[in-house]
Amino acid sequence: MQMRSARLCRGLLLSVLAVLPVWGQSGGRVVVVQRSEPRGFQPVYAVDEPSRAVIGLLHAPLLRIHSETQETEAALAESWKVSPDGLVITVALRRGVQFSDGTPLTVDDVLFTFAVHQDPAVASPQREVLQVGGKPLAVSAAGAGAIKFQMAEPYAAGERLLAGIAILPKHRMQAAYREGRFRTFWGLGTKPEELVGAGPFRVKTVEPGQRMVLERNPRYWKRDKAGKTMPYLDEMEFVFAAGEDAQVARLLAGEADLAAGFGGGSYRAIEANRERRGIRLTDAGPSLDYTFLLFNLNPESKREWFGQTAFRQAVSAAVDRESIARLVYRGRASAIRGPVTPARQKWFAGPPPPFGKPREILTSAGYRWDTEGRLLDPKGATVSFTLLVNAANPAYTHTGAIIEEDLKKLGIAAQVVPMEFRSLVDRVVNRKDFDAAIMALRPGDVDPAADVNAWVSAGKTRLWNLSGKAIRPWETEIDEKMRAVMATRDQAVRRRLFHEVQRILEREAPMVCLVSPNLLVASRMGLENVRPGVIGDLVLWNADEWYWRRP
Repeated sequence: MQMRSARLCRGLLLSVLAVLPVWGQSGGRVVVVQRSEPRGFQPVYAVDEPSRAVIGLLHAPLLRIHSETQETEAALAESWKVSPDGLVITVALRRGVQFSDGTPLTVDDVLFTFAVHQDPAVASPQREVLQVGGKPLAVSAAGAGAIKFQMAEPYAAGERLLAGIAILPKHRMQAAYREGRFRTFWGLGTKPEELVGAGPFRVKTVEPGQRMVLERNPRYWKRDKAGKTMPYLDEMEFVFAAGEDAQVARLLAGEADLAAGFGGGSYRAIEANRERRGIRLTDAGPSLDYTFLLFNLNPESKREWFGQTAFRQAVSAAVDRESIARLVYRGRASAIRGPVTPARQKWFAGPPPPFGKPREILTSAGYRWDTEGRLLDPKGATVSFTLLVNAANPAYTHTGAIIEEDLKKLGIAAQVVPMEFRSLVDRVVNRKDFDAAIMALRPGDVDPAADVNAWVSAGKTRLWNLSGKAIRPWETEIDEKMRAVMATRDQAVRRRLFHEVQRILEREAPMVCLVSPNLLVASRMGLENVRPGVIGDLVLWNADEWYWRRP
């Protein structure tokens, strides 16, 4: 009886296994639709998302942050360790790694990479990120196949400092670096055979403005658990369609296998056709992105009201975030009141306490209303200001219109002014000549280190006050707490301090945080292992694991 039961169970198991997909079937091509083509293939200077998406498939870092677990994992590094005092990170390179042209990847390539990033003449966007305590990392060889990173003071985020820095092929790039032509090296017109990296793919063909085809790198170092070489796909093709509607149209027409980064309206359009078109839709929930109404709190600001906490709190209390999430994003967004979204898991402090009713807040601060319902400040002046929005982004113009109506009910005349995006950024960042603006930011990581530039006085993206100084007591408090967050290695203490900083920002509301758009992805049925994540590239981060399920 027991033997017969065992045979029956074994038969059932084999039957189940027979209908399950085989892990990692090799072959095939995936077509990804993007809004624009990359600007080039230079890893050091790439800041636009289309360039970073493709470059991330051509190159590999020592370490990376796993987009699902949000923890550090090895890539080109085989292992790493942090010294007890937190001052030294020692990395052991993975053995036998080659670049796509067959050249061995060595310690010299790592030393070259960090020398380039830290050279002031190169002006890498990562240069400041690679400084601790205001001093650059001291990078040196540490025996055969190992590199030592010495920091001026302990860095609480530890090895995350190294994550995402693509290791460059010294033998291909050194001449351009020495000759001062590094910035223009590896432009969009570079011949594919000259583009060398240690990532899962390499460039096959480029048709400017139309498409780009990547082919599997036969020398890629990664293997799956069964020892099978990766990536599984033979090719990845990128096609370009300007605008979200054009992206969706190409997907629904069968001209693309995957699209991501679209809004709730497009989600509905795809949803209505997904069964007929054989499309799988994924709503991965809140992203790291957050949109906000930004107040100008620079010393040059002409609006005294913005400097008053009560006024900012009243505006925050008056804005109907749920309506923005429902009407602008078709319910595919989360209403938020702080810059840390639920996607950051343990670092999210949770919803803040409410401010109360906006009219009561303003009345207690000395504001009043005239006979026509217009808000008057304590000096009797009518409260009005302009609200800049990106004219090319319908979500922001729609959000601006909702905020304008919400504040109108409070007696505030907020006039929405659509602007070309570069002009808007110039007004906010360079000229500091604006009242308020609707903008968005995306931290590059979930760790608090990702917020330093956006929150502390010396940060270049602390958009509400770019003076480089702490003008208000609460700004000083943020500086002090963030310094402590970056210095202590006790993760429980870091979490508590970071939660306290969030509460300060929520209370003071220098930027009225609005919503965090959900991460939305559409892919062709049969394409497996597409797992959207919030860190790095939101969908391509594990493209080396993608495969087509075949019967």
